[in-house]
Amino acid sequence: MSDARSIPVVETFHSLQGEGHHYGRSAFFIRLAGCTVGCAWCDTKHSWPMANHVKQDVDALAVQATQAKEAGAAFVVITGGEPLHHNLQPLTDALDHNCGLPLHLETSGVDQLSGRFDWVTLSPKRHRPPQRDMLMRCDELKVVVQDTDDLTFANAMAKDTDPAAQLLVQPVWDSETAQGLAIHHVKQHPNWRLSLQSHKWLAIR
Repeated sequence: MSDARSIPVVETFHSLQGEGHHYGRSAFFIRLAGCTVGCAWCDTKHSWPMANHVKQDVDALAVQATQAKEAGAAFVVITGGEPLHHNLQPLTDALDHNCGLPLHLETSGVDQLSGRFDWVTLSPKRHRPPQRDMLMRCDELKVVVQDTDDLTFANAMAKDTDPAAQLLVQPVWDSETAQGLAIHHVKQHPNWRLSLQSHKWLAIR
């Protein structure tokens, strides 16, 4: 885990949150490099090799976030890759000090939480289950669904989340079977909601 004040960054961009509880809202994204979780259906596999991406200073990232705030971003999303492969405390400190927007994290939960966040989206994976502390901390449990085993896994994960956490299932992008499974699950379980990758439908980042 890196603890430097510079971290490898795949990209930064101002767009709309495309999925999950906050979908459709204006957000500034910081996508960090590095992931050892390795999901077969991942659509950002280019982010996995940490060494392929240039490090950026956390204060420079905070400046970019401030510019996005001035352009209308409502919050900052730190994503990946797997962002918690890094110590995020220096980055969130810089964002708090210079930008002041709410900070959101998207993680698989395989590492300990670092940094300060207003919203944590946990997307756990069957082949690399999350740490229990992350289940208890998350504000949003978003489970990607490819087959029926993923729904069984989703229900098991939900048992260890805070009762106030939002529960969402999200079908893999290119599978009508997965879409049908997720829709059927939500119809039968009113405490769950459906999440779709709307940014892909809209062809935006």
